[in-house]
Parts: sequence; C-alpha cells; structure tokens
Amino acid sequence: MMCSEAQTTVAAGGRAKGYARSVRYRDRSEAGSRLADALVTAAVVGPDERALVLGVPRGGVPVAAVVAEQLDADLDVLVAHKLGAPGNPEYAIGAVAEDGTTILDEAVVRQYGIPDDYIEREIRDQRLDVERRAQSLRGGRPAIPVGGRICVVVDDGVATGATLEASLRLLLSAGAERIIAAIPVGPPETIRRLSKIVDAVVCPVQPQTFFAVGGWYERFDQVPDAEVIEILERFRTE
Repeated sequence: MMCSEAQTTVAAGGRAKGYARSVRYRDRSEAGSRLADALVTAAVVGPDERALVLGVPRGGVPVAAVVAEQLDADLDVLVAHKLGAPGNPEYAIGAVAEDGTTILDEAVVRQYGIPDDYIEREIRDQRLDVERRAQSLRGGRPAIPVGGRICVVVDDGVATGATLEASLRLLLSAGAERIIAAIPVGPPETIRRLSKIVDAVVCPVQPQTFFAVGGWYERFDQVPDAEVIEILERFRTE
C-alpha cells in the first residue's frame, strides 16, 4: 500500500500545516512516541501548558500513556461505544459517549430504514455499558474534570471516526478550553471531517488507501482491560 505525504496537523476549518512520511508503526509504544513528537512539532500545546491526555479504550490508552509521559501531561480515559446495526452489531450506525452524547449516521439510518425504537433501545443499552465500563477502568474513581482544560484525545487509529466523534463532542459539551485529536493513522477524509469540530487534528500518517487500523502496525495485539487499569493507576499514583 502506498502512503501519501500525510498531513501532520489539520487545524479547525481544514487548514493543513506540515507533514511527515511514514509507512508502518512497530507497535503502539512507537506510535505514541512519534505522535508526541508530532504534537510538539505542531505546537498545539504550549511548553508551559499542562494538558489532559485522554485515551480511547482500549487500544488508544497505551498510545496515550506514551504521549502523556513525553508531554508531562495528566492521563485519563474517554469512553464511548459504537451503535450497532440491527442484526449486525459490528456495523456502526453511530456512537454514544459516557455522558450520553450521541452521533448517528443519518444516511445509513435512512438507507436501511432503521426504526426509531431500535435506535432508542440501542442508545440506552450502549450508554449503560459505557457508564459501567468507564467506572471499571477508572477503578471507581471519578473522571478528571475537563472543564477549562487543554484536552488531547488519543486513539491508536481511526477509520470512520464515529466513536471518536462522539467522544470529541462530549468534550465540547463539557467546556474544554481547547481540544486536539491526536491519531497515529487515519484516512484523509475522516481527518478532514474531525477537524471541523475540534481545534486541531494531529495525524502523522494519512494513507489514501485505508482498510484497517491494524494494517499500519507490525504488532497490533489486543489490549486487555487489566492493562488499561494498570496504566491509569500508575499515572494517578505518580
């Protein structure tokens, strides 16, 4: 697969500045390190600003941990979950975040004639699951408040971006001072769409041909909840 000269930073409104060349990451640790370097180069977080890095569970948290370490930032999780289509829960028709913020792909809903009562039930079920998961991952501790904070939202990659979009809109409604989406790899059209709702998107690798996030990593193991909990506990006690 060929990789374009990927836009490193897309500011709000879709203006791009800078680029980096890359093909694949060795693992999530390397992705986090290179993503942190890209954030510094893009100067979206000032040297005297203490950001709050928010990892998207589960795969985004190991990436976010490296970013937080290199930026000397706080770390927490930002939990959302996709809304599955009737009979095909793996096919996303939207997403819901832990505060109830919901994103729906209206075109898909209309195309398949998905009834309102199914959507309402799916939102209710997934929101309950998201709330339980957020509490479990944080060990029962409250979320770090995002109001007035510079928030850097990190995932290990993005495809359609529906779940990440729900997470970003959660921060908008919660009063974050500035929101930066930081993603090691994602398709250009998704990056452009996300850039319209946040202050900046940092994405070092934006391949024109994109099939799956894992294809851009040499090692892309599943991340267990226990690893996420351990990472968060380590940052809370440092």
